[in-house]
Amino acid sequence: MAISRSQLVKELEPGLNALFGLEYKRYENQHSEIYNEESSDRAFEEEVMLSGFANAQVKGEGSGVSFDEAQETFTARYTHETVALAFAITEEAIEDNLYDRLASRYTKALARSMSNAKQVKSVEPLIQGLPTTNNFDSGDGVSLFNTAHPTVAGTFANTLATQSDLNETSLEQSMIDIAQMTDERGLRIAARGVKMIIPSELQFTAERLMKSQGRTGTADNDINAIVSMGMVPQGYRVNNYLTDSDAFYILTDIPNGMKMFNRAPVTTAMEGDFDTGNVRYNGRDRYSFGVSDPRGIFGVESS
Repeated sequence: MAISRSQLVKELEPGLNALFGLEYKRYENQHSEIYNEESSDRAFEEEVMLSGFANAQVKGEGSGVSFDEAQETFTARYTHETVALAFAITEEAIEDNLYDRLASRYTKALARSMSNAKQVKSVEPLIQGLPTTNNFDSGDGVSLFNTAHPTVAGTFANTLATQSDLNETSLEQSMIDIAQMTDERGLRIAARGVKMIIPSELQFTAERLMKSQGRTGTADNDINAIVSMGMVPQGYRVNNYLTDSDAFYILTDIPNGMKMFNRAPVTTAMEGDFDTGNVRYNGRDRYSFGVSDPRGIFGVESS
C-alpha cells in the first residue's frame, strides 16, 4: 500500500510550523563491539573445529612411542538472511506536499529501520544463548552459554556454574573460569577476558566495578583487584539492544569466536510504477551473526 494524501493531510495545507518524529539520533553499529566482521560470497559459511593431540606421555626406555590422532569435532554454520523493507508514495502526494521532499524524509526513516534491524538481530545469539532461554546453540549442539560444552576429552564451561548478578564476586569468578578453559583434548589454554558487554541497566554497576580503586560495596580498605591486575583491559561497552537487564557477557581473546558475515552490504533503490505513477523505495541487507568457538565469549545471567 502506498502512502497517499489521506495520510499526509496537514502537509497539504499552509500554516504548518514543523514536521517532526523522524529526526531522532540512533545507536550506530553496536554490533561491531561484539563481532569480527568478514565478507562472504556464498549462501552460507561453515567453519570446522579441529582437535589437536592429548597430553604427551612418558615413554619408557626401550618402549615404542605412543601415537595420537587429530580429528574434526564440529562445524559451525552461518546461514545468511536477507533483511528488507520498502515503501511507496503516490505521485499526487509527492506533487501536493507543501513542506518537504517526501522521498528524502522517508528514505532516512527507511535507513533507520534497516540499521535498527541489524542491531536487534546481532544480540539474538547472546540473548537466546543464555542457559534459561536455550534457543541458540553453538556448533557443538548445546546452548551458546553452557557449563558442559562437549569436547573429545570431556567438557568445558563458558558460563558460571551458579548464575549471578553482576558484582565483584561474579566478575572475579568469571575471570577465573575463563582462565581454566581447555581445548578439545583437555589441554589448558591461556584464555583471558578482554571486554565486557552489558545492557544499559548495568552501566553504573560496571563503572564502579571497573573504575574504583578500592573494593565496591564494602567498608574494607582493600584494593580493587580487577582494576589493579588489569583484568578486562578493554573495559565495558553498553549495548542498548540487549533485553535481559541482568545478563552480562565477557569477550575473550580466543580467535574465531563471535563472527558476522556480510554477504551483501545494505543497498537502497527507487523505481517508478508506470501504471499508477507511484514511486517505490526499498532497502535490502544480507548478513549472518553467530559463533564458531564458544570459548570466545563468556555469558552470565541473573540467578
